[in-house]
Amino acid sequence: MHRRQDNVAAVAGELNALIERTVEGLGYELVDVERAAGGLLRVTLDSPSPAGITVEDCERVSHQLTHLFAVEGVAYERLEVSSPGVDRPLKKARDFKRFAGEEVRVQLFAPLNGRKRWQGRLLQISGDAGSERLTLAVTPEDEAKEPVRRVRPVAVKKLRPGKAQQVEPQKIEFALVDVDKARLVPMLDFRSKQ
Repeated sequence: MHRRQDNVAAVAGELNALIERTVEGLGYELVDVERAAGGLLRVTLDSPSPAGITVEDCERVSHQLTHLFAVEGVAYERLEVSSPGVDRPLKKARDFKRFAGEEVRVQLFAPLNGRKRWQGRLLQISGDAGSERLTLAVTPEDEAKEPVRRVRPVAVKKLRPGKAQQVEPQKIEFALVDVDKARLVPMLDFRSKQ
């Protein structure tokens, strides 16, 4: 059984590498590849340009992958190519570098300071390849969004009446390899710009 799992993982790795070479050859970034029920093969891509991914980009990649899969004998029933959306997953070191300064939601494999889930501003990613470390700035408001109970109380600066309370963010640091899942936090503004 263990040998079969290793073989399945190797085939999945080869497919991911094949798709990544093709997508990046077309000028896009591969975000994720997922095999879903019913033979669905879902490919998520992004673009470093501010315009993001368009429907035409998805059509172009879908057309290229369809031909590639026919040549390579890749079994699938349906192919879905899409953009990552506003809550884009962050998977690779380059994703974290690209979105430094943005608000992110991170889930760790093991608890850090009693919590697995953190939300805050991604300050930086540092370190050599394979030993990267992430630094987040987490405010008590971000901690309050976490459904898990708070480990220790957070001190809030008291200001004169009429002034808003200001809270210094807490910096936390952890290894990239400790990250189970990470996503951008959508920042949507529906106010009209007149």
